[in-house]
Amino acid sequence: MRQKHRLVRIVLFFYLAVLFYLMFIGFSRSPSELYMYNLKPFSTIKNYFVYFDHYNLSTWVINIVGNIGVFVPVGLLLPLYDKGLQNFFRFIFVFGAGITTLEALQLSFRVGSFDVDDIILNTLGASIGYMLWKLISLTKLIRFFSNH
Repeated sequence: MRQKHRLVRIVLFFYLAVLFYLMFIGFSRSPSELYMYNLKPFSTIKNYFVYFDHYNLSTWVINIVGNIGVFVPVGLLLPLYDKGLQNFFRFIFVFGAGITTLEALQLSFRVGSFDVDDIILNTLGASIGYMLWKLISLTKLIRFFSNH
């Protein structure tokens, strides 16, 4: 069991390193002179759907699918790493605080924008990962009881 926890910790560390790279350095990020932010929920998301034909497909995929998909592993890994985060509401609270902090850091360093829609999409991705973790956990439990 201890070996599994060590493996989860290593995978989580490398995942977070890649995540920090993507959020602060990747996509040719360099400090802007402007502080960019969006505090109106669903305005950026709505624009990507309403004006779909104004964006090339890769931009749309990166901003919608990418903001969801990149955080699915968080939902799988954090409950494995910390049993206290196996409670969904505690998980969402910790994730929400963390992702809001990262968005604020992007704004502070001017290497991205603080976008409440990113927080919404990221939280959706983490929640999908959490639900997958829960489903896998329940499946193992059902198999355990059906074999006994």
